[in-house]
Amino acid sequence: MIDIKEHEELSRLNHSCAHMMAQAVKRLYPQAKFWVGPVISEGFYYDIDLGDEVIKEEDLAKIEKEMKKIAKDGKRIVRKEISKEEALEMFQDDPYKIDLISDLEDGTITCYQQGEFIDLCRGPHVDTVKQLKNFKLLKHSGAYWKGDASNKMLQRIYGICFPTAEELEEHLHLLEEAKKRDHKKLGRELGLFMMSEFAPGMPFFLPNGMIIRNLLENFWYEEHTKENYQFIKTPIMMSKELWEVSGHWENYKENMYTTMVDDREFAIKPMNCPGSLLVFKNGLHSYKDLPLRMGELGQVHRHEASGALNGLFRVRTFTQDDAHIFMRPDQIESEVMQLIQFIDRVYSVFGLSYRIELSTRPEKKYIGDLAIWEQSEKALADACVHAGKDYKVNPGDGAFYGPKLDFHIKDSLGREWQCGTIQLDMNLPERFDLTYVEKDGSKVRPVMLHRVIFGSIERFIGILIEHFAGHFPVWLAPQQVSVVPVHHEKHLGYANEVHEKLCALGFRSKLDARNEKLGYRIREAQLSKIPYQLVIGDGEIENRSVTLRRAQSRESITMSLDDFIAMMENAVKEKKL
Repeated sequence: MIDIKEHEELSRLNHSCAHMMAQAVKRLYPQAKFWVGPVISEGFYYDIDLGDEVIKEEDLAKIEKEMKKIAKDGKRIVRKEISKEEALEMFQDDPYKIDLISDLEDGTITCYQQGEFIDLCRGPHVDTVKQLKNFKLLKHSGAYWKGDASNKMLQRIYGICFPTAEELEEHLHLLEEAKKRDHKKLGRELGLFMMSEFAPGMPFFLPNGMIIRNLLENFWYEEHTKENYQFIKTPIMMSKELWEVSGHWENYKENMYTTMVDDREFAIKPMNCPGSLLVFKNGLHSYKDLPLRMGELGQVHRHEASGALNGLFRVRTFTQDDAHIFMRPDQIESEVMQLIQFIDRVYSVFGLSYRIELSTRPEKKYIGDLAIWEQSEKALADACVHAGKDYKVNPGDGAFYGPKLDFHIKDSLGREWQCGTIQLDMNLPERFDLTYVEKDGSKVRPVMLHRVIFGSIERFIGILIEHFAGHFPVWLAPQQVSVVPVHHEKHLGYANEVHEKLCALGFRSKLDARNEKLGYRIREAQLSKIPYQLVIGDGEIENRSVTLRRAQSRESITMSLDDFIAMMENAVKEKKL
């Protein structure tokens, strides 16, 4: 799915359409006053004060009808330049616009007008409302003025606009598909996870979800073992003094859960890094020991705003697939190149393509020597080139303590998710006084690298649910096979033999011998998104075979049980999609 903000033409079109929507709202609700109407990745919205009147779902069609009239009328969109004094005079009865204007510097202010409607705006806009006919209002919600809960609740209407009817129709189809794939809906239907008011933002993994989670974690350990990582486990709660050393107490305390233990203040960890640093500091290290790769599946807690919580995508506790790599400066490029190849290998298992962004030094607030920044940025860029990967520079967006590479994965609907990160850190090794012994016996500061691949186990599972629409590949599916005897009395014996043989080989099989019609049981297995259904009847007993039906298919194939087992073993071993 397309990011509207990333495309200049679409951004201009959607911003213009937001104004056209506001014009339609003003015609239908003359008392309406408007805050802001920005372009967002998913289209546009406008925040509106309608007094005591409340927009309902059915009102969106009425607003759309008025918008179509405006577009058909075809008025030109005119840019106007006025002084701050003129702007204050023009919008004197609108407290929201007065507030905006008051924050502007003296000088020229721009407005855009079409027909009777005018609003403050930097622009740019399209030439005429005639270009805005391919739009759709998507939803409405409440939004506090300026995002502050102590302010008045405004009404927010979302919409989207495209140059052609075909592009709009395609996008709306993708939105419908995304609704069907919603991980909260599928998570409930497939028994993967649940949420509870007794632990807001803290997911409960159900038996089927735990199978997926354990498989992902086992895969993570196997792959990291191949890459010579050492594994650690650090405490979930550590004292205030540690977080003061790391800087989290000063900069992140409002997002941390704290408690008193034996008259000392402790905090549940929001990040795993300080624990890894203590592990490194626990021993003496030679230049020959580096790079030292330490991996930890560490559970962290962060106090996210309740309004931001969203299934597995935004939670208050999650498990980061963290690793911290300590290395010599001359190892940065080779280590990052190896990491890129590693991340590439992991994402390919799930059929996820990605793009890389290199975020460079912030212009003002940064620590460390300029020469080290330039060396580090060059090392990250060269690592991408030598790994054969393109990258986009995101200037000035690095953390204050170092540049980074972000990996934006693309799912089966074309939506992007930022998951993997490789982050160089010039701050924490200094704060924790980390050293290793060089050839000449001197103590030298190591370079530290933070990295995740999944990002968090919980969020990655949410992404996979939507990427696969709940139809997980065989190796990852909570239940891999449903064995279905046609008739209970006649076929149960062989069906049970097939089922037990599959279970003995480690496959996740269930026998469905309920007293229900065959079609019902097959349909239910399909709805449960079980990859394979094995139907057992007279012919299968006679030939020691199985009739295979795949999820998402009405076709059936008859094969020997041994051939099916060989196919399953291959699919699991190769992690086939």
